[in-house]
Amino acid sequence: MSAVAFWSRKRLFFGAMAVLLAGGAAWGLKELDAKQRVWIFQPSNRTWPGANTAGMQEVDIPYTTRSGQKVQLHGLWMPAARAKAPQLLFLHGARWNVTGSSPRIRRLNELGFSVLAVDYRGFGKSSHALPSESTATEDARAAWDWLARKSPGQPRYIFGHSLGGAIAIDLARGVKDEKGVLVESTFTNIPDVFDSMRWGWLPVDWLITQRFDSIDKVADIGSPLLVVHGTADPLIPARLGQQLFDAAKEPKRFILVDGATHHNTQARAMGEYRKALRELFELNPR
Repeated sequence: MSAVAFWSRKRLFFGAMAVLLAGGAAWGLKELDAKQRVWIFQPSNRTWPGANTAGMQEVDIPYTTRSGQKVQLHGLWMPAARAKAPQLLFLHGARWNVTGSSPRIRRLNELGFSVLAVDYRGFGKSSHALPSESTATEDARAAWDWLARKSPGQPRYIFGHSLGGAIAIDLARGVKDEKGVLVESTFTNIPDVFDSMRWGWLPVDWLITQRFDSIDKVADIGSPLLVVHGTADPLIPARLGQQLFDAAKEPKRFILVDGATHHNTQARAMGEYRKALRELFELNPR
């Protein structure tokens, strides 16, 4: 075999290997991304034990995505007792469907809001799909637009719990017609949440595709922000809520609820919520 033929074959061999490795890497990254989406969202039809949706109406929100996909979102609508009440979009966290958020929905309704709470794709009765950061934000925007059509001219607010807080911040950054944002038990970004866990010392930051970088977005919110966190939250440390608050612009308020966990912070802070609604949002809660 001549030297020219040898090097030609060698180049072909290494070229083929490079294509295979690139394809394998792409397949691996795609699988890694899918695994992260499952781990972060934990999509399901599970509901919180003892959930009670009495007084809440089931609604369907059909819309077409930017890519032309037809989506059906399922939600719960709980109107306030008084006419022309402020409207609030409720964005829930991971694992549980919208029905599982009924206690929080009810408490916010008792404060005087008409509440729309929705399931992202992959949760409950919404379109079946593996959710992602981008699709959840797209779903939230569709629900926000539905709320505007439902009650045109009424002031609208955004509420997010846990993962829903990150989605709420992303939505608020992208719209200009929200009157205020409330986030509870949420975080700065997913890498920081991972760092707070048992295996946080592992150098995996560069592998995280679903980042939810709220700390880089929160300063772009153009309305008052309320950040609420429990000191005994075992899932998301209160320091992440504090860091998120510190990165936001005024007007803002931070409520740190002593002894509250990831799931009972709101129930233990209703008095502080009422005070913040009056002083930060200039509302008159019930």
